[in-house]
Amino acid sequence: MTKFVTRFGSLKNYEKGHIEIINDMPRNYTFSNVFEVANGSKPYEKVAVGKNLEYVIEAIRAEGTSGWMAASHDEFCIVMDGDVTVELVKLDDAESVAPSGKDGTVAVKGEPKGRKMGTIRLGRGHQALLPKGAAYRFVSATPSVLVQQTILGDLTVQKWAEICYR
Repeated sequence: MTKFVTRFGSLKNYEKGHIEIINDMPRNYTFSNVFEVANGSKPYEKVAVGKNLEYVIEAIRAEGTSGWMAASHDEFCIVMDGDVTVELVKLDDAESVAPSGKDGTVAVKGEPKGRKMGTIRLGRGHQALLPKGAAYRFVSATPSVLVQQTILGDLTVQKWAEICYR
C-alpha cells in the first residue's frame, strides 16, 4: 500500500511540488507552486496558477493594503499562509464599477461608494466569499499567501512560461 504524507508549506518554507505522470505526457499538464509564485510576485499581483475554461486560480502575495477590487460575479479566496483581513463595502452602483458581462476582477477607482459590510479576519486555511456587488480589499501586516478563484480578467497575470514545468 502506498503511503502519502501531507506537508503544509509556507512562504518561508516550502518544497517545490511536482506531478507524478502515469502513462501520459508531462506536456499535457501545468503545475506550479503557489508559494514559489507568491515569493516571486509583487504585493497583490494576481498570477494565474490554474485554469479551467474561463475560470482561474490565482496566487497572490498579500503584503500591506491592496487597492479596492470588485467583480460582476462571486469570487472566493483561501489563505494559504499568514493572516489576511478582508474589508467589504456593498456598492451603491455595482453595475458602474463591475458591469454585468465583464469577467474577472476589476480595480475600483478611488474609495468605493457604499455601505461598509464589515471585515473578515482570515488565518491559514480559512476562506472567504467575495460577493458580487461588493468591493473588497486585502490587508496583511506580514507577507502572506492567498489563492483566489475567479474568472480570467484584466487583472489576471499569465506567466505560464515562467512558472510551469516544460
